[in-house]
Amino acid sequence: MNLATPTHSPASSHPLAPYGWDDGWEAEFTGHAERGLLPGRVVRVDRGQCDVVTGDGVVRADTAFVTPHDPLRVVCTGDWVAVDAEGTPRYVRTYLPRRTAFVRSTSSKRSEGQILAANVDHVVVALSLAVELDLGRVERFLALAWESGAQPVVVLTKADLVPDPAGTAYLVEDVERSAPGVPVLTVSALEGQGIDRLTGVLGRGTTALLGASGAGKSTLANALLGEDVMDVRATRDMDGKGRHTTTTRNLLPLPGGGVLIDTPGLRGVGLWDAGRGVGQVFSEIESLARDCRFQDCAHAFEPGCAVLAAVADGDLPVRRLDSYRKLLRENQWIVAKSDARTRSDIRRDWKRKRAEGRAAWRAKRGEWA
Repeated sequence: MNLATPTHSPASSHPLAPYGWDDGWEAEFTGHAERGLLPGRVVRVDRGQCDVVTGDGVVRADTAFVTPHDPLRVVCTGDWVAVDAEGTPRYVRTYLPRRTAFVRSTSSKRSEGQILAANVDHVVVALSLAVELDLGRVERFLALAWESGAQPVVVLTKADLVPDPAGTAYLVEDVERSAPGVPVLTVSALEGQGIDRLTGVLGRGTTALLGASGAGKSTLANALLGEDVMDVRATRDMDGKGRHTTTTRNLLPLPGGGVLIDTPGLRGVGLWDAGRGVGQVFSEIESLARDCRFQDCAHAFEPGCAVLAAVADGDLPVRRLDSYRKLLRENQWIVAKSDARTRSDIRRDWKRKRAEGRAAWRAKRGEWA
């Protein structure tokens, strides 16, 4: 029997392989290597400077050559970059095309996005079981995670603070209904409960850890890292909230392979052109909408609306529909602020719906135009 000789990938033995370097990145970097530049991954960004892990170790580099006016094109944690092989200071000359990017809106008053992490395989949304769960916030996080191109995972932390297993199961079910197609895991980082299972789900890729202050992100990060790397502070008893213990986005290697990007606690999570992500989070509503009588049904008062029929039958919770409408409106608004054509389409749609509303009101009163 003739056995083929196993092929050996040069990328698998590269010193950056533990940080996610593979054959794809190797091919992307070919032209930069010919110019004498070094490949590296950004582990931290701070005021125009960044720490880059290279085959020669971690170097400090200036990002002056890649600081465009577009905030979505600045260097961020998780980027693969081409950096000077020597010199003082060293400069990042460019970054490789991103496979995924987690982006949120910086402010509801400005049409700007902020990139939080790049080239992420999994987005872990951490939620504390010690406080009342905000399912609307879960859906918002998941919309951005799906839009990024990464696989979201919901992790319910501080399970040790919920003594009743039945109560925990009930909360898990609530989250699962709000997160179709998303793994929902329960962990206690302090006791090590559920950590092995979470590690198995994440694999050896790049994981971004997101959540509000007090969600137990730093404790969870320490459990995944196998050592106390992140500072941990107690939450307030009155509302379960904590102070920001993580102030920058940091990329850290995991002991079992892969890397973790820990992020500061997020107070606001604005959508940024996340229409596809919203549709993924509310996939059951998108599926029902295909059976509506009208193709542009707003699921508000239209006859023959399959979505409203599901609400009336008790198959679709009213809260889910309200949350879906809210996120769609928000996303449409943020897109419209930066797209003149979309603004025009929205105005036209508003005028049409107002006219239809007035016509329906007149018909109900027996009046005719």
